[in-house]
Amino acid sequence: MGISIFGIVLFLLIGGMAFWMLLFLLGFVVPFWITLGIGQQMRPKRVFEKDEAADNK
Repeated sequence: MGISIFGIVLFLLIGGMAFWMLLFLLGFVVPFWITLGIGQQMRPKRVFEKDEAADNK
């Protein structure tokens, strides 16, 4: 009886940790990642600036 209760508690503990990890990922990490991606797309590329600087020399 004791070992089955331990197994159920362990299962609920691991499931709870997985749930909170998914909640954290969906609530913070994914929006932060999308925001960084949009910022990278909106910022002008520096490759062209380096090419223009090389052409002017």
